[in-house]
Amino acid sequence: MSVDGAESLLNGLARIADADLVRLRAAVDVEMRDRGIAFTIGQMGEELVIDFFKKTPGCPNLTPAATGTANVDALSRKGERYSIKTVCNAKKTGTIYPDQEDKNKQLFEYLLVVKLRLDWTLEAVYEFDWRTFVACRKWDKRMNAWYIGISKKSLELAKQYSV
Repeated sequence: MSVDGAESLLNGLARIADADLVRLRAAVDVEMRDRGIAFTIGQMGEELVIDFFKKTPGCPNLTPAATGTANVDALSRKGERYSIKTVCNAKKTGTIYPDQEDKNKQLFEYLLVVKLRLDWTLEAVYEFDWRTFVACRKWDKRMNAWYIGISKKSLELAKQYSV
């Protein structure tokens, strides 16, 4: 679909009744699931950052980790573990669960915070090595897990990639 075609389609959405728009969203979700297309913000962020790293000179080539791997979403060819957290308009990342026996055990080598625009395009990528993650992490008492606040102070400590 061309950019003009997509723009025309999006403009047409404003004329659809609310109930029909909800049904359309459900139908699109089903079709995307059937086709194996990412349709959560987390899945989309993972795909975008892995593709971005593959296309960016100097970045490691990442491959998705096996589904269900705790706190690890991608691996480099050197075996480095990457946790990927995607945010759009959130004030903090999703949670990172500590090891049950050792709360301070290293879980990954790098955390990538992927910031998306409202249209789910890549806005920024921030890389925290383990040491920087530990310095920035905050504890979520309700979830019993770590997170990174999306504040200027925290993000300035990370390596930022130009997108």
